[in-house]
Amino acid sequence: MTAFVVIAALYFGPEAGFIVGALSAVISNFYFGQGPWTPFQMATWGFLGLIAGIFSAPLKKNRILLLLYGAVSGVLYSCFMDLWTVLWADGTILLSRYFAALISGLPFTVLYAVSNVAFLFFLAKPIGKILERIQTKYGL
Repeated sequence: MTAFVVIAALYFGPEAGFIVGALSAVISNFYFGQGPWTPFQMATWGFLGLIAGIFSAPLKKNRILLLLYGAVSGVLYSCFMDLWTVLWADGTILLSRYFAALISGLPFTVLYAVSNVAFLFFLAKPIGKILERIQTKYGL
């Protein structure tokens, strides 16, 4: 999901990146299930979209930088969601519990980073062309 938020932010700017990220969490959770973790997803995807929109010019010009941002955003998403995991247990943040969550969630963290890189590698240009056409057609 993060990769698509990043692509939207590259072409529509930081505000749209934040909105797409935040709304993606809410809308996808209509299918996957809403819960108390949803605000964490909204904040994380929104923040990652905002940052991608702020740095859209260098990210669009340099594919390696875009793929690196995709990997970093996957890691950041996982680390922030692990905060939810720690808070869910008893409402307090313990560093030992957070590090345990980070370590136990490592396979998912790697999956998020690798999938973001793959999606951005294969889909950033084709979806970007579509978004540029939408910008031109509707004067956005």
